[in-house]
Amino acid sequence: MKKLKRSARLVEMTEYLLTRPHQLIPLTTFADRYGAAKSSISEDLAIIKEVFEEDGMGELLTLAGAAGGVKFIPRIGREQAEAFIGQLCKMLSEPDRILPGEYLYMSDLLGLPGLMNEAGKLFATVFGGREIDVVMTVETKGIPLAYAIGAQLNLPVVLVRRDHQVTEGSAVSINYVSGSHKSLHTMTLSRRALKEKSRVLIVDDFMKAGGTVQGMVDLLAEFNATVAGVGVLVESGAIDTEQRLLEEYVSLASLGAVDAKNKSVTVHPGNYFDWV
Repeated sequence: MKKLKRSARLVEMTEYLLTRPHQLIPLTTFADRYGAAKSSISEDLAIIKEVFEEDGMGELLTLAGAAGGVKFIPRIGREQAEAFIGQLCKMLSEPDRILPGEYLYMSDLLGLPGLMNEAGKLFATVFGGREIDVVMTVETKGIPLAYAIGAQLNLPVVLVRRDHQVTEGSAVSINYVSGSHKSLHTMTLSRRALKEKSRVLIVDDFMKAGGTVQGMVDLLAEFNATVAGVGVLVESGAIDTEQRLLEEYVSLASLGAVDAKNKSVTVHPGNYFDWV
């Protein structure tokens, strides 16, 4: 039990809520933690709720009753989302990202925790109201984004592997066809990694025609699991609609033309704002 001044208590309570998104916290947790009456805790939460909503950080939901409490739901307002996506598009448009074959280097961005955390908040804004059990991605580049989203939704992350590892135990493996290159690949998932009939949010760092994501969708069918949503950081805008293997997905950025000769990259906002 801590005896703190109200200002210090507000700071600690705010930090406690921010690090436990989508988790129901009984008022008694705070009352016991600070040795304060529930009425005082309720007043503190009202102040925090007002700040969260005014600053566009999210909502603080109050659930009444004996089993009630408070739950922090991270959300990002449109203005903040536009600023972040604009920054992301600008970073992706840097000419020195162009690789041979007109590919785009993105690994440095995926390695920035702050950037991934903000991206995670955007996806949490879209998918926060859905019933989801786990976040899934395929190794390796989608891992930082998947964990950022998992942290914001308070969900575990499941990793699909390209090759089976003996340390994973028995696993389900499937072959899938790359939507862009029409080449055959394999992905595998440990039977212990995912419960039957789970509701899964699929995440990937880049989607061209959607072959990898469709492979994960097919893999989920082997577990009698359902797709709760699909989120990708960057999609290829150079793919025709009829070539796309997926219709419903959320993207933050859309990669247009990559001109290696003139050292130029065109990136536009994705379809994120169609979903919020």
